[in-house]
Amino acid sequence: MKADPLLKNLPVVMLSSSREEPDLAASYALGANAYVAKPVDFQQFVDAVKQLGVFWAVVNEPPPLKSVN
Repeated sequence: MKADPLLKNLPVVMLSSSREEPDLAASYALGANAYVAKPVDFQQFVDAVKQLGVFWAVVNEPPPLKSVN
């Protein structure tokens, strides 16, 4: 995705059950913008996904449109 000019600015969030440091490091090395260790409890998982949505849709400042090209 990061090599494709049309997709490179899309945020990539790794959602994993792993809390292992090598997995975290590998995800960022491969271009992830965020890493979230998903909770085991289903409701906590749903809440975590909602928080991610709010962050990327409301809190995060995307790059200026002219830098997307």
